[in-house]
Amino acid sequence: MIPLPTGLRARLVITFTLVAVAASFLVATIGYELAKEALVTRAETTALDLVNRELSSISFPIGKLRPGEVAPTAKDLDGVAHALGGPGRSVLVEYRSLIAADGVMSMSDVPNELHGRAKQSIVTQRKIVRNALYLIVGAEVYRDSVGVPEATGLRAFVFFPLTDDERQLATLRTTLAQTGAVIVLLALVVALLSARQVLLPVRRLSAAAEALGQGKLDTRLPVHGQDELAGLTARFNDAAAALELSVSELRSLEAMSRRFVADVSHELRTPLTAMTAVADMLSDEADHLPEAPAQAVRLVLREIERLRELVEHLIEISRFDAGTATLNLEPVNVADSIEDCLDVRGWREKVEVHASQGLTANLDPSRFDVIVANLVGNALKHGEPPVTVSARATENGLEVKVRDHGKGIPREALAHVFDRFFKAGAGRARSQGSGLGLAIARANVLLHGGTISVRAQHPGTLFTVWLPHT
Repeated sequence: MIPLPTGLRARLVITFTLVAVAASFLVATIGYELAKEALVTRAETTALDLVNRELSSISFPIGKLRPGEVAPTAKDLDGVAHALGGPGRSVLVEYRSLIAADGVMSMSDVPNELHGRAKQSIVTQRKIVRNALYLIVGAEVYRDSVGVPEATGLRAFVFFPLTDDERQLATLRTTLAQTGAVIVLLALVVALLSARQVLLPVRRLSAAAEALGQGKLDTRLPVHGQDELAGLTARFNDAAAALELSVSELRSLEAMSRRFVADVSHELRTPLTAMTAVADMLSDEADHLPEAPAQAVRLVLREIERLRELVEHLIEISRFDAGTATLNLEPVNVADSIEDCLDVRGWREKVEVHASQGLTANLDPSRFDVIVANLVGNALKHGEPPVTVSARATENGLEVKVRDHGKGIPREALAHVFDRFFKAGAGRARSQGSGLGLAIARANVLLHGGTISVRAQHPGTLFTVWLPHT
């Protein structure tokens, strides 16, 4: 099956060409039929005039003879046949038992229908006789008898060849076909030029739209003329200007928001440091306080720790938003780095590590530590043991997997686990953590040029990090 063209240019050219072909065919058909009708009419008129003139000039007595008249002889009939004859023509003159002929035709070549109709009036018929097309004219001669036409029984049949007319029609057909082909070629050229003229502004609009999609918001197009395409170009320019203004305002608001978060986070650091110091003192005394004050102290300590983590995460996120986060790569022993991360946070006994001691990778050690810490911390907080960390070298990078064996993340929440402040399930709205840990882990992975993904297991959840060789 031939595929239909989908491009606007192809459809315009095909439509234009089909219209030209249809118009050419219609004009050629009408012209041919008119010419054919004119030729046939001319041939019939000429033939009828000739037959009428020659038959009207018969001077010998025929039909019902009057006193003193002598019946016509074969010589008389031959004279009529000869008078009606001409180049290529055949004539048959029939009178009672006499038949005179001038040409190759015989009475058997006269159509029966024409022979019968010729008794009443002069008639014509086109017919192929002996592999050639003829116009056959048949007529019976009438004689005036006291003002009343009287049939005489003399009938003449003249075969007019239409070879020349057929030749003219064939020449006309060839000329019309050639003219139609030229018209179609001209229409095709005009269609191509017209399509180019129409599609050029469309292509420019497409290129400008693509440039807008790539972030070049200052893209504009010159407006030429006052047609529909010029109006469309003007509206595109207006839309681009409005989009540029809106994006500029959004970027300004976003920058202000980022500065606000960064400033607030930094401002919170000073009182938070003091609160942490006081909290450490209270922690030492909590066990010596009565039960109610002790619970209150422990609650304050948890919230202070949660606030400290939130502020640190906000500061880290603000660095990524501002584009100031940098990558300091160096050769790192992956197994040692993972174990150091767990030891510093007191998780060594809670997590199983599967990584060969000889495995090394070119990483930013501090950011790799953040990635592992956030993934493992998330598994310990929201999953169930055993929690495992495995690392292995792949063909083009390093693969690290963190898995827990808990209830797992709901399927509808998997696509949002790396969103900022997203917490799966209503029960986790007040859980420990800032809701930024996985977003920070993802940002650090992307800074390395890697990928991070999450997948449900049975049971538990599996996070997979891939970092490329650099």
